[in-house]
Amino acid sequence: MTIVSLMKVPSLDLKRQYESIQEEINKAVLEVLASQSFVLGPFVESFEHSMAKYCHTKHAIGVSSGTDAILLALMACGVKSGDEVITTPFTFFATAGSIARLGAVPVFVDIDRFTYNIDVNKIAPAINKRTKAILPVHLYGQCAEMDAILDIARANKLMVIEDAAQAIGSIYKGQNAGTIGNMGCFSFYPSKNLGGYGDGGLVTTSSSELAEFIKILRVHGSKPKYYHSHIGINGRLDAIQAAILSVKLKYLNGWSEKRRLIASYYSEHLKGLPIRLPKIESYNIHIFHQYVIATSHRDELMKYLGQQGIETVIYYPLSLHLQKCFEDLGYKKGDFPESEKASNETLALPIFPEITQKEQDYVIDHINNFFSRL
Repeated sequence: MTIVSLMKVPSLDLKRQYESIQEEINKAVLEVLASQSFVLGPFVESFEHSMAKYCHTKHAIGVSSGTDAILLALMACGVKSGDEVITTPFTFFATAGSIARLGAVPVFVDIDRFTYNIDVNKIAPAINKRTKAILPVHLYGQCAEMDAILDIARANKLMVIEDAAQAIGSIYKGQNAGTIGNMGCFSFYPSKNLGGYGDGGLVTTSSSELAEFIKILRVHGSKPKYYHSHIGINGRLDAIQAAILSVKLKYLNGWSEKRRLIASYYSEHLKGLPIRLPKIESYNIHIFHQYVIATSHRDELMKYLGQQGIETVIYYPLSLHLQKCFEDLGYKKGDFPESEKASNETLALPIFPEITQKEQDYVIDHINNFFSRL
């Protein structure tokens, strides 16, 4: 193996992406400025139409963030104080935080060791008369086992809300992430595969009734304006983000394919090392929002790679059931061993469509070098 002189390899480089589509982005933003239509309006409606078409669903409703997408979906399902919603403890905080914000209780079940998605075999035992919904997360860009989740939901008359914030363009048995359950929730945070230049989100659904309700809830529960039938939130998508996302959406499939090729290159050149590589279920098309490995030497590896100029990230260092704000739920260390193990062992390597093979080789060589010294 040949180690080249010190390089800087970021985990993500949004500037490279912007430079490749700079003229289109700037033109789109200037069109919004010229229109002076900044919140909802024609640019948002056009993007919603494009997203519904892209996801192969009937309705797409632009909202203010991925967090608010989850919150609005829960509100549309009628989740309220005292209700319970089953989800995973190994995900970004917003999934469980949105449940708690409504006074409902996030009920955690452990994850599958290899996909890091919710373990469907543990869902049914967690259901009781207070359970209102199941909220699976399609973590890192791969869908959870939705057939089993839907079967459980139907048997217990529960709603299913997909947290697809990391999975736009991911496919499960021919269906797009976010279109399999009752509703799907997306995030357009800048680091996402389809990211804006600020916050933004989207809810997808095939239900016209749910879509109309979310449209009302995102504008403080009003229709018409200043007449409020419900207590909603300020959850609107702005036109500048919609215009930027409309430009980027045209490139998304190509970017996703590049991510798959990058992931494949990592896996081919890291096999044989004492690390666990991403597992892709045969029924899934993974879009690799993150490329995550696992090793009992995670912290030492991360430190070593950092010293070589390679940025890596831990998603997520502390499972949600152990977060201080959820102490009142009564969970303790050891309750969800797979989630806790993942928090201690997983590490996301640099992955973005514009990463070069030279940069990948540099990462791969240094990972090999690290393990050769153990």
